[in-house]
This record gives sequence, structure tokens and C-alpha cells, in this order.
Amino acid sequence: MKYGMSKYFPYFFEILPSKKYIYGMAQKNVLSDQKLVFSSEELQKQGFSYYQITKMVEQGKLFRLNKSYYENADFAGGINDFYYVQAFAPQGVVCLLSAAVYYGLTTFRPDAIDVAVPPKTKLSSLPESQRLSLHYFSDRRHGLGVRIISENKNTFKIYDIEKTIADIVSNRNKVGIEETKEILTNYLARQDRNINKLYRYAGKLSCLKILKTYLEVLV
Repeated sequence: MKYGMSKYFPYFFEILPSKKYIYGMAQKNVLSDQKLVFSSEELQKQGFSYYQITKMVEQGKLFRLNKSYYENADFAGGINDFYYVQAFAPQGVVCLLSAAVYYGLTTFRPDAIDVAVPPKTKLSSLPESQRLSLHYFSDRRHGLGVRIISENKNTFKIYDIEKTIADIVSNRNKVGIEETKEILTNYLARQDRNINKLYRYAGKLSCLKILKTYLEVLV
């Protein structure tokens, strides 16, 4: 005896998801190979459960950086160490020499990424492969001139070029006098320099007088 599907399972077609729906769910739960670092929150928003995240770690698809962040093992883009900053210092902003390198203002290469954080910031432990040099900025200094750079699906925070210069002048003894001169010389050679903006930052950071002294010598 043959049983009609509609007679014995009258709601079958209403309950069973369509292939299109199933495939859509599958596509949603696929990591982009263009993003290097994911937070737990980002993974969950993409539809991954804690169980699925744990399985991906076990399978080597994700590397656990700390309790809240993971590195994508299938990342196919260009590696930039700045992408890791958010995982270990969520409020961190790339600053000083590391920012000067980003803007092409110096040939000096620091051993660690210079990162500005607010006072009393506590960070998770860092892996041996990642070195951050922390600089505790006041809330006022920390919040000035922050840019968010997006490269494909990856982001990091860095100070704009004039704020970077003002911070370097303010911290010239820590950065190095010769390095400070090199950075200022290269900045002044740029067509997109904005001296008025630089003066405004220097005034807010109480280093306007020393900045003008440098400029008088270099110009």
C-alpha cells in the first residue's frame, strides 16, 4: 500500500526548510579568509555557537589568542601586526614610532608596536610572537586625533599624522632626539602637511613652544 505524503504528513512542506534556506545558513557560517582576528562576539553574530567555535579551535581553523579573540588560520590577506592590537588592547591606539613608520616618516623600526592606552588599563597576557610597548596616555591625550583604518575586513586604530608628530615632540626624550628630528624633517617635506592642525594639537598637549623651536631650526 502506498502512502501519500500529503495525507500522512500534511505539514511536511511547511516544516522542512527549503534548500535555499539551508544553503543560506551554511554560507552564513563560513569564516572570511580576508579577516585575520575575530572576537567571540563577532563569531557569535555570524551564527557560530560556543560549541562550533571550540570545534574550529580543535580542528586548527582558529587559534585562540586569549579568552575573547581568535586568529583565523585560513587568512589569505597580507599580514599586518597592527591587526592584533585589538585582541590584546581593545582601547589601544597605534602611536609614536610605530605610527611614524606607518606614515613613512622614519626608517627606524621599533622592536615592539607602540600602543597608547588609557590610564590603569589592564591587558591580557601576550603571546611570545606579539610584543606591545604600552604608553599610558591621559584620557584627554588618548582620545585626540584617533583614526580607524580599514583594510578589507581588518581594522586598527592609529593617531592621525599631526597628532603623531605632536606626541613624538612631547615624548622626544623617550623617542630619541635624532629620531624626532628625522620625523619632523620628513613631515615638513610632505605636500599634505597641515601646520595649523599640528599647532592646535601641540597647544592642547603643552608642547607648542618646543615644537616651534624645532621648526625654526629645520625650516
